[in-house]
Amino acid sequence: MNVLAIYSQLVEKYGPQGWWPLFITQNTGNKTHGDWRVENGLTYGISFTALKKYKTKFRDPYFEIAVGAILTQNTAWKNVATAIINLYEAKALTPQKLLKLPTAKLQKLIRSAGYFRQKAKKLKLFCRWLIENYNGEIRQLSRSPKAEVRSLLLSQWGIGRETADSIALYALNKPIFVIDEYTRRICRWHGMEFKDYDEYREFFEKAFLKQGYSKQKLTKIYQKYHGLIVRWGKEDKTKKI
Repeated sequence: MNVLAIYSQLVEKYGPQGWWPLFITQNTGNKTHGDWRVENGLTYGISFTALKKYKTKFRDPYFEIAVGAILTQNTAWKNVATAIINLYEAKALTPQKLLKLPTAKLQKLIRSAGYFRQKAKKLKLFCRWLIENYNGEIRQLSRSPKAEVRSLLLSQWGIGRETADSIALYALNKPIFVIDEYTRRICRWHGMEFKDYDEYREFFEKAFLKQGYSKQKLTKIYQKYHGLIVRWGKEDKTKKI
C-alpha cells in the first residue's frame, strides 16, 4: 500500500477540502466562492493562520474545532454543523460561556449531534479542565510537546484517540495523523489491517516522515489527507482508491 500515491490520487480527484470547517456568518447556503466552500452552513478552506481573526469574547475558533471533534463522535457531520451553529447563535463557543450554560439548554442546543446527554457532559468536563488548567485558552496546550498534548487530551473523560488527534491536528496544529473508519476501509481495500488505532496512525506517519518533511509541512499534509479521506468516505467509499 503506497500511502503517498493514494494521497496524490485523492488530491487529483477531489482537490483541497479545507478542513476544519467553521461557522462564518456572512456565508450562507451551499456554495463555493474563492478558496472557500460552504456546506451545511459551515465554511471550509479557512487557513489555520487566519483562525485568530474570528476570535471574539463569545467565540474561540480553536475551541470551536475541539467542540466539533467531540460532537462528531458517532454521527454525521451535517448533524454537528447544526449543533455548532446553535452554539454560535447562543454565544457559547468559549469554554467559559459554554460551561455557564444550564445543562438542559446545552443538551437542547446539541441535540442534533446525537447522544446529547453524554456529549453535554463531555463538553462541560472539557471546559472545566481548560479553565482550571489553561485559563480557558485551548491554544496554551500547543506549548507542550506533541506526545504530551496527546496524553493530556486522552486523560479527559469521553475523549478517545480519534477525537484527541483531531483536536491536536486541527486546533493545536500538531502533526498527528487522524485515523477514522474510512481510513481503515482504505487500508482493507489494499489488504492492510492492523490490530489497533495507533498501529494505523504510525503506518501513515512513517510513510511521510521518511520524506524528511518539516513539522509544518507534515501538519498541513495530515490536515489535507484526513479531509480528503472524509470526502472519499462520504462519496465513494465503495470504490477502491
